[in-house]
Amino acid sequence: MRIGFYEDRDADNLSPLALARPVFELICGRSTLRERVLRQSDATEWGAFVRDHLVETHRETHPDVPVNEFDWLSRGPTLLVNGRWLPTADALGNILDDEVGLLEGTVVYLTVDPLEAASLTADNWQAVLAYLSRSRRTVRPDGRLIRHPWNLVDWNADQLRIDHRWQDGGAPPAAIYVPIDRFGPHVVVTGSPDEVRVDPTAVLDPFVVLDATRGPISIDAGATVHSFTRIEGPCHIGSGSRLFRAHVKAGTTIGPECRVGGEIESSILHGYVNKYHTGFLGHSYVCPWVNLGALTTSSDLKNDYSDVRIPLVGEMIDTGLTKVGCFIGDHSKTALGSLFNTGTSVGVMSMILPDGELLPKHIPSFTQVRYGRLTAAADADRFIETAIATMSRRDCEFTAAEERLFRFLYDATQSERDAAIAWHRQRRQGRQTISPADTELSAGERLL
Repeated sequence: MRIGFYEDRDADNLSPLALARPVFELICGRSTLRERVLRQSDATEWGAFVRDHLVETHRETHPDVPVNEFDWLSRGPTLLVNGRWLPTADALGNILDDEVGLLEGTVVYLTVDPLEAASLTADNWQAVLAYLSRSRRTVRPDGRLIRHPWNLVDWNADQLRIDHRWQDGGAPPAAIYVPIDRFGPHVVVTGSPDEVRVDPTAVLDPFVVLDATRGPISIDAGATVHSFTRIEGPCHIGSGSRLFRAHVKAGTTIGPECRVGGEIESSILHGYVNKYHTGFLGHSYVCPWVNLGALTTSSDLKNDYSDVRIPLVGEMIDTGLTKVGCFIGDHSKTALGSLFNTGTSVGVMSMILPDGELLPKHIPSFTQVRYGRLTAAADADRFIETAIATMSRRDCEFTAAEERLFRFLYDATQSERDAAIAWHRQRRQGRQTISPADTELSAGERLL
């Protein structure tokens, strides 16, 4: 089977998480959406069709994979999979060539033959798929369609349980796990030991508690869990990550090479996230190379327990959920004692210096919050210098392709940034009329 992952026109709705990566590289459960589809299918090769600004960095990350190479589609029948589809474990095994998967009115998969593929281009992709779907037998597939960033967090606990059961169903495990009693009596497991899987190269210090009463726990290769850490399942700890006296609550995924301390609940740390110090992070998604300074804390519940609204690209959207934290894009940094409001969106490469009050709910890409003022630099140079320094500390390189990507994002987010800064300036000067929506925020979402 050949699989082509693609982004549709709604990919931008997953900003700021998907500003610097295709939507199918986002995490839910133990892995990215793409990794899960490949693991659950009999794919022999795969390709990717992404937004133009992501082509170069995605090729760099996957040098052997055709990216936006439409000639690749002419080499054989290809199952096209929408990158926002989160299928069930067995959904891919029953797909037939003459059908189209429609979920909530959206095409989530469709098989194209080389002749049909000849009509596909970057400009007409959406229209051609819609046209081809009308010639197919319609099927409602199992799984979920990811529409907004909070879907990934809200569904993460369920997906962790599903991923655990799927491995039990006969699929090859991601690692060779060892019996938990290898670590001796000073590592305590509550619940069933069968729900705990630890890679043999992971290190668990004495006085660690693994609570599997509510769901499975998996700890991957090279991870280190230091003394006085408590982990509640369902939870996954990625390779090379280190936990320092952390309290990790149910529904959390910690990706590879993270540094984690304090309290975390129902959150996803994509990878290479530094949350070393005390502070609470709840119902949030944090992208790579984010540093959360000591005592950085996020609110994930309003005082009046009403549904949380969150700004996406400057527009307030009702999540329909009562527990929503923050969504932080790549390379953003917070200083000591930063306080995130309920339902906050932070773009890429933002610098946050708090003033003891709740931060703005909308912090666009390449902005700075300094003592309550939202400002922007004249160019991206300073942000990129910080990214280079940050990655070098982990012996990683900020490549030329990544620099071009973030310079593109600087220009692409300019209008959003300008509008947000103008609004904040007017509001501080007392000339901005307070809207009913803002009054609602003041009554609930502006309070911890």
